[in-house]
Amino acid sequence: MLFIAVGFWYLYWRLGTFNDAHPVFSRVLYGAELFGFFTALLNIFMTWRLTERQAPPPPDGLKVDVFIPTYNEDVEMVRRTALAARAMDYPHQTWILDDGNRPAMREMAAALGLRYLARSDNADAKAGNLNHALPCSDAELIATFDADHAPRRDFLLKTLGYFADAQVAFVQTPQDFYNLDSFQNRTDSRNRIAWSEQSLFFRVIQRGKDVWNAAFYCGSCAVIRRSALDSIGGFATGTVTEDIHTSLRLHKRGYRSVYHCESLAYGVAPAKIEPFLKQRVRWGVGAMNVWRKEGILFTRGLTLAQRVNYLATVLAYFDGWQKAFFYFAPVYVLMAGAMPISVDGWVFLLHFLPYLALNFLSFEEIARGYGRSLLIEQYNMARFASFAWSTLGVLKVRTRFGVTAKALRERSSTLQYLLPQIVVIGLNGAAIPVGILLFHATGHLPADGLWANVFWASVNSALALRVVRFTRRQDDNRRDEYRFQFPVAARLNGVLGTVDDLSPRGLSFYGAIGEPMTGERLPLVLYLPDGPLAAEFEVRGTVSAEQGESRYTRLVGGAFRQLPLAEEQRIEQFLYGSSLQWELNRYREDNPTPLQKMGWVPNTETLPAARYWSSCELVPNAAADAARHIGLVGTLPRQDEIDLLVNRMIDSAQALAVVVHSRTGARTLHGRASKCDVLATGGGTLYRYRVHLVQEAVAAVA
Repeated sequence: MLFIAVGFWYLYWRLGTFNDAHPVFSRVLYGAELFGFFTALLNIFMTWRLTERQAPPPPDGLKVDVFIPTYNEDVEMVRRTALAARAMDYPHQTWILDDGNRPAMREMAAALGLRYLARSDNADAKAGNLNHALPCSDAELIATFDADHAPRRDFLLKTLGYFADAQVAFVQTPQDFYNLDSFQNRTDSRNRIAWSEQSLFFRVIQRGKDVWNAAFYCGSCAVIRRSALDSIGGFATGTVTEDIHTSLRLHKRGYRSVYHCESLAYGVAPAKIEPFLKQRVRWGVGAMNVWRKEGILFTRGLTLAQRVNYLATVLAYFDGWQKAFFYFAPVYVLMAGAMPISVDGWVFLLHFLPYLALNFLSFEEIARGYGRSLLIEQYNMARFASFAWSTLGVLKVRTRFGVTAKALRERSSTLQYLLPQIVVIGLNGAAIPVGILLFHATGHLPADGLWANVFWASVNSALALRVVRFTRRQDDNRRDEYRFQFPVAARLNGVLGTVDDLSPRGLSFYGAIGEPMTGERLPLVLYLPDGPLAAEFEVRGTVSAEQGESRYTRLVGGAFRQLPLAEEQRIEQFLYGSSLQWELNRYREDNPTPLQKMGWVPNTETLPAARYWSSCELVPNAAADAARHIGLVGTLPRQDEIDLLVNRMIDSAQALAVVVHSRTGARTLHGRASKCDVLATGGGTLYRYRVHLVQEAVAAVA
């Protein structure tokens, strides 16, 4: 509220500061500031309150079909999604809707026992594909997943209960992504951070829209009522974003929407800047087309709050023009000597700095810690030209649908996609010395105006440079398939150790394995939740380390050799559609807000993450000489506790003997288990226990 008050005060004061020597430039700058304040007010309106939903239990007997539309995605990618969809815990039927009409896709669907449907043309792209399938289905509810979005086993259990309300047209969940090394992700394993450029939208904005019955369907990771679709003639066509278009039509018909803010499916985020920007352009063009075709402010059927929420979504893309002006304004000032204000610099700062500081603070608070202003500004710099370009869609309706590239490491030049940032660096970088030289030669600017704009140009250049560096760093990551970063117990050549960096094609192994040779093939057993998986492993490389005077192999990296398809699918079902990466690493997307850091607002504490994991053999009774069960032990900051991860439940009343196998040998710990967490995967269930150690075991850990 203080920000709003100061904002009106500052912008009213600014009306008397225009420089009549440069009237157009001065007023355009003021217009850009007005736009920023107006969109900030819209954001505050949308996100002042957020929904807190608990999934109601699903009723029995609902008829559910799962639609997975595909056009040109790899059969392997679609198979992973289909395996996860097939494994969901509620009676349903899974359909592959193949707009590519490919024999290999038909064979894959038949092998998995799924329904397959193709069509002879690609009219209306994804929306047309979905509409083509509707007459073939008699289900009451339709769950839709993009070809890369693998759902968790409990997806239907968490979403179907909302449909007890006959007015609910669809239930949307977040679109999350498992490849944490994508262009839109910033992952810091050491600090347990896994933030995405879309975190703010899915964790805050959609929940705020949900308060006003304005959350929109995102095309994937959602369930939609068939009768509601029929009432609007099926999925909306005629634009390149059938999702928001369909949402708008359903809201105009008086239906309710539900946003369930729990990650229940995981897909593939754009790995590089090219598909990232193309996707944002398509979203922006689609939003403009929907605005042009349907209207927002003056259309019938929407409440005032819904109009405001849809308007905020559309106006977000015009932010590209505002940012472009701010990125190049200091260039004009420094080279042309065109000051946009006609007051003393210190007087301006006394008005501007409180407004700027409160703008930052209010954004951080309203974003609930998901804003991360510095990172948001870097992505604003990365996409400003794409956003600006997409707004031209308001002039002409575009119907050609572009599928976002899903391949993780496509080989293509990124230079053309970095051209706007390179221009920002070049012009701002050149304007600084030119402006300083002109100042000393002609005094074309007041001294305070010069140095303020030198600082402004330097910030612009630094932001653009960070985008270029990050993009080039992403290009250097040449691995063709993402590897999941969480531990799995394994036995390599008879030695018990720990695996991470796991994919259906390869892994990294840690254990007291000796020194295997590159190219050597060794027997491997992976201890998956649904039982052991035997495979042949080919060593591709090792990393050695020194301990005292001895040398040991710290890591063995390699790939599976001729892994049977059935076993590969077991690994796929275990990895995809699972939240283990987040659960076991205790990743979080949010950051304490300024008020939380000062202690004025409570901060949600997270449980400590294991510092590292080791494989273990578990004996339920310390005195028993029974067959040992394989699991994992996670070392915690407290030395009297460990995390224990196993694929079966443990009686907490029993004493436990845990034989831990690390790279430096084996040792036995004793304790009792408590605090069980259930971690579901597509390939079985894991149980995480907090084990309290007895004094002798604490000494062993120390």
